[in-house]
Amino acid sequence: MLGFTGLADAMYDQFYGFSEEPFRLSPDHGFAYEHRAYSKARAYMAYAFLRAEGFVMVTGRPGTGKTTLIGALVDQLAGENVTTANLVCTQLGADDLLKVVADEFGIDPAITRKGELLQALTRRFKAWQREGQRVLLIVDEAQDLSASAMEELRLLTNIQVGGRPILQIFLLGQPELRELILSPQLEQVHQRIVAASHLRPLEAEETEAYIKHRLERVGWQGDPAISTAVYPLIYKFSEGVPRRINLICSRLFLHCAVEGRHKVEVADVKEVIGELQEENLAAGSGFTARDFRAKDSFEPGPAADAEPASDTGKPDSPVSGDNQDSGMEQADEPPATSSAPEARIVSTGEPAGEEEPEEDTEEQDATFRPAAAAGGARVVSMPVRAAARASKTVPAQDEQAVDQGSPPVSPKLPPVAPVPRPAENTNPEQRHAPAPTQTTRKDRSVLVAGLLVAASIGLVAWAASGFSLGPLSR
Repeated sequence: MLGFTGLADAMYDQFYGFSEEPFRLSPDHGFAYEHRAYSKARAYMAYAFLRAEGFVMVTGRPGTGKTTLIGALVDQLAGENVTTANLVCTQLGADDLLKVVADEFGIDPAITRKGELLQALTRRFKAWQREGQRVLLIVDEAQDLSASAMEELRLLTNIQVGGRPILQIFLLGQPELRELILSPQLEQVHQRIVAASHLRPLEAEETEAYIKHRLERVGWQGDPAISTAVYPLIYKFSEGVPRRINLICSRLFLHCAVEGRHKVEVADVKEVIGELQEENLAAGSGFTARDFRAKDSFEPGPAADAEPASDTGKPDSPVSGDNQDSGMEQADEPPATSSAPEARIVSTGEPAGEEEPEEDTEEQDATFRPAAAAGGARVVSMPVRAAARASKTVPAQDEQAVDQGSPPVSPKLPPVAPVPRPAENTNPEQRHAPAPTQTTRKDRSVLVAGLLVAASIGLVAWAASGFSLGPLSR
């Protein structure tokens, strides 16, 4: 078991040569990252501060950076003529709240009566105003204030000199603060809100920029190298909340330092997220292996080039490169087909079960395969198409339709071309004669007509001779 010395040596900021720990959970405005929602809230507060009156309200989920925002504002106002009091304990009644405010502004704690406290605060505020000082009260976790305590704060803003208020109040709290301000009993407080802003969680690209920003503030120069697939996972399991990002990154870098690693990979995030899920510290109800199927990819750098990528980050089942980054599952691909020639379906136009008998067994086995489709369809292999034509002549129009991939044409239709292409006869013992053409049928008709004319002339001549049989009649 490691002692305190071993634990100190295992601190990741020392292992990676950082000037300090970049992902502390306590707010530190020195690490403030100017993301879009933060910049908007800061601009609203600056505007309201120039107004020098009323209330300013900033809300957001826990860990979104409200306290960091106020710390940066107070640090910015350090050179201004502003007296600031920061109130962080708000679960108080109206009277106790007034005492805490008086103590923050330096009023004698011996004064305990409400009337005396109000008089002491009024004298102090007016003295500062004559010296050119502004007075600012910051109330953190203001959603815990009671309606009576909020009303007591409103009464403090009534202290004026020359018709101008002396005290300005900034309210910071969770989204419930909006509901409190909008309640009917706090209508007067609501009317004095001069600016309001809501700090939203970071977007995915802002999460990556936030992590790199904090690392660069402590001297990070690429060690450890961080896989680009790590940032989306941190965003998913932190929901973009900066405090959760700090928690995940702190545990992640500590894990890699203990393992002596100079690369942060998807497999490391998977292990750390699993531990945090068991401790109910990471967002979401659980995770699956699909969440961690992204492939590691590193930007060029000394740490990325020095250490080979770990195989532990590979998915349990193969996923194509197109789907790895998106984390989507892919169905198993069908087995690769053999290099056999492509088969074509040629319709014979005959009903199933009425195919012509196969006369040459060897040739039929090489050219035709029984078809399971209805309509008497036959599967014809491309290399033996010529032999199939010899067995059953297909008109040229049908062959052209098959070759172009169009629907098959029935062979019973008349051919389009005046002279169809003769079929190739590759079998010398082929019993089927070529189909008769139009020219042979015409010659046969002329021959029959000639025979009929000759027979008629002979019949007339025989009748003229009295149907005499010549020598036979003797």
